[in-house]
Amino acid sequence: MSLKGKVALVTGAASGIGRECVLNMAAKGAKVVIADLSLEKGNLVVDEIKKAGGEAMAVAMDVCDEAQVNAGIDACVKAFGGIDILVSNAGIQIVYPIEEFPFADWKKLLSIHLDGAFLTTQAAIKHMYAAGKGGKIIYMGSVHSHEASKLKAAYVTAKHGLLGLARVVAKEGGPHGVSANVVCPGFVRTPLVEKQIPEQAAELHITEDEVVKNVMLKDTVDGEFTTTDDIAETVAFLAGTETNAITGQSIIVSHGWFMQ
Repeated sequence: MSLKGKVALVTGAASGIGRECVLNMAAKGAKVVIADLSLEKGNLVVDEIKKAGGEAMAVAMDVCDEAQVNAGIDACVKAFGGIDILVSNAGIQIVYPIEEFPFADWKKLLSIHLDGAFLTTQAAIKHMYAAGKGGKIIYMGSVHSHEASKLKAAYVTAKHGLLGLARVVAKEGGPHGVSANVVCPGFVRTPLVEKQIPEQAAELHITEDEVVKNVMLKDTVDGEFTTTDDIAETVAFLAGTETNAITGQSIIVSHGWFMQ
């Protein structure tokens, strides 16, 4: 398994899981592109990688904007000569009971997770096919790609949808040497999850400690959060494997919260 010389673009890579993924792959020799809404924050990650001796660039990308997605992927190919790995990671969380869920928020969340995954896949896979060297497409799913939780109708729907997209991409991409998989973390203490804790405490009328212990980590085998490093290592494994034997699959990284 080697990432040396590979080109990887990660969406939502200026913070959280995405940031850890680009730092990890860059340390393993990949040339990485930080695609994020904030070019300024993306460039901070670029500086960090370059100081460590890696190669990186940042592009501004709203994954719901087809023109921005295409421009970002094209900039990656122009700068580094191609794209070998796409990690579709950009996402948000919005929590409401179904009867109160604003339709605008429903559409916003689904667009970022699903439209973004589709648009980045479409833009990247064309270059992968043209280069004839195969490729790796990795979607950031969740245990909620398999399970459901209260207050998360839009998120659970979106994360389930990524499984379907990955399986179609695996079947279509297979003859071209392109694999597609979904990494499914349990709760990772990122800013996205930190934001959920008080929101869920308010909705469920319980304390924030109770949200962590009795909601988020209740079904893990050891009461532990999954870490960003756990996820980055899983992504790096899928990105660096030379075989496409693993494709169309979901890889669950959750301290046993969900077992398949």
